[in-house]
Amino acid sequence: MKILSTRFNARALASAALALCAFAATAQPFPSKPVTLIVPFAPGASADGIARIVGRELSTALGQPVVVDNKPGGGGATGLIGVAKSAPDGYTIGMGATGAIVVNPNLPDAAPLKPQEQLAPVAKVADIPLVLVAGAKTGLRDLRGFIEKARATPEGTSYGTTGQYTAQHLAGELLASMAKLKLVAVPYRGSGPAVTDLLGGQLPVAVVDLTSAYPHIKSGALVALGVTSATRSAVAPEIPTLAEGGVPGYSATAWMGLFAPAKAPPEAIEKLAGAIQAVVAKPEVQSQIVGLAAEPRYLGPAGFKSFIHAESDKWAGVIASIPAPQK
Repeated sequence: MKILSTRFNARALASAALALCAFAATAQPFPSKPVTLIVPFAPGASADGIARIVGRELSTALGQPVVVDNKPGGGGATGLIGVAKSAPDGYTIGMGATGAIVVNPNLPDAAPLKPQEQLAPVAKVADIPLVLVAGAKTGLRDLRGFIEKARATPEGTSYGTTGQYTAQHLAGELLASMAKLKLVAVPYRGSGPAVTDLLGGQLPVAVVDLTSAYPHIKSGALVALGVTSATRSAVAPEIPTLAEGGVPGYSATAWMGLFAPAKAPPEAIEKLAGAIQAVVAKPEVQSQIVGLAAEPRYLGPAGFKSFIHAESDKWAGVIASIPAPQK
């Protein structure tokens, strides 16, 4: 009996030791292994560049490698669906932008992603400035002049966008609603082709990203009527906002931030958010982000969540007022 008791005690001690080891393994402070950052855009895009800047600095801040994994497609939704389906442990995060997070869910043919249910906001990282710009040949010099001319054109004024339901398109539709204008969206495959037609005089105005238009604004070939953000852009502080130009309260920004699976541990999210805040606060990181024609704009988990709710409500109303595209 004594021998059996000794064997039992030995087995119990061994089991306890294994349990302690397992507990110690699971109790390791986050992160204890590499973090995967899914970027739902192609390599080389400005959003990819921002993700890589943040990812590189985040590796240092966390003391673990941050591995960037590009998974483009579905207007940015494909990669985020992968994030939503990943293990909710904080070791897989993704970069999300305006379209996939607050626009696509409000579309009739939306991708199978419900961001506010399937993803946890970690941190807002940057805003992408957009600008309402006119061709120099139009004679327009400011927003008030454009509004007067548009109101005197009952058949509607054409304006270029980068495609149906893009941030540029919705910014134009919000302007039309708030300024009580009849604007007719002309979709292009990106800001570049729209700018080309502006320069050639085939298009009077367009809402494009500031990166594509700014060299031509500085040369005088294009005229900036206003940036769409609530405040002036750090990239081009001399350009007034549309709110300053004559549409009080107007604000429409493209933005990007980081997300984790919905059930990721709160402590992991807080650790990631704190590290991202420190990264975005670095002057050299801010300079690199501005160099990509974006603006550092940090919001923590709670503030980012509230921001997303407000953005979703705003764009849902704008989208509901737009006639569905003909198939």
